[in-house]
Amino acid sequence: MFAIDEGDRLSARAIQFMQIDCHRDRKTVRNTPRIRQERRRVGSSTVKRQLSRAFFGAIASLLLAGVGWWGLRTYYRYVRLPQAILVLGGAPEREVFAAEFARSHPNLQVWVSGGSNPEYAEWVFTEAGIDLQRLHLDYRAVDTVTNFTTLVDELKARNINSIYLITSDYHMRRAYTIGEIVLGSRDISFRTVPIPSNSHPEPIEKSLRDGVRAVLWLGTGYTGSTLRQIR
Repeated sequence: MFAIDEGDRLSARAIQFMQIDCHRDRKTVRNTPRIRQERRRVGSSTVKRQLSRAFFGAIASLLLAGVGWWGLRTYYRYVRLPQAILVLGGAPEREVFAAEFARSHPNLQVWVSGGSNPEYAEWVFTEAGIDLQRLHLDYRAVDTVTNFTTLVDELKARNINSIYLITSDYHMRRAYTIGEIVLGSRDISFRTVPIPSNSHPEPIEKSLRDGVRAVLWLGTGYTGSTLRQIR
């Protein structure tokens, strides 16, 4: 019996020492430089995957929001009836065209932004039979961006949510870009009325530049008129 008990105690001690050795071995393995490097690599990969998912999720959300906004703007453009006419100055023929257009839309007020001198503008509209009480001449604008920014709040204050936008065909792409941003920020829709000409469309760089300026105005109230360097 004593021999058996002693043997059992020796076996138990041996097993205990083996367990301690195994524990030490596992701890040593877990702490080798290669294992630590592998763990860091796996952890870094996990973080990268999470950041990547978050980034692409944000991009997808922005794209969906943009598509939804564009769709809503397009819908309003066709279902809302224009309540006023906005003419962008810069060429006398725009006022001549607008006067004829206003005659065929007798119930609409007309705003001319940055157009010809008052004497000429009033003469053109009078010759077309337009009551001058319908005519609003505004000379605060210094360029196409400010054509919109100087008048958008006045239009909104008059509860106008849709207008006809008149300018030369070569100028319309830039006007459209700015109008979508500035007028759209006040939930004002517009229908374009381009005046035919023999001129080539403006460089797209002007539309891109002024689109950035319009976004800048949304965020800061600054129109960036000093950025008008592209001719």
